[in-house]
Amino acid sequence: MAVKIVAFVTVKPGAEDAFIAAARTCVAASRAEPGVLHYELWRETEGAQRFVFNELYTDDAAVAQHMASDHFKALGVAARETATARPEIIVTRAIDVAD
Repeated sequence: MAVKIVAFVTVKPGAEDAFIAAARTCVAASRAEPGVLHYELWRETEGAQRFVFNELYTDDAAVAQHMASDHFKALGVAARETATARPEIIVTRAIDVAD
């Protein structure tokens, strides 16, 4: 079953470019993972310091593989240096409400 993750990262003022550079590497590598269906980085328009990862995986195994990847771990190191706090991560699963 597919897994949707939305992660919010608030970045310290002045650290936005460093965070974006680290995220760019992670996003590119994540998109090449076989179990990743969708992986994007967004930036809030108000305040401009909160970033949003929009991720979609084929299943839990794909999420685990992503979290064990070197590029994800490298982003974690960069986030510890640039973020104001730990990311807020929301994990969801689809609910089929179509008739």
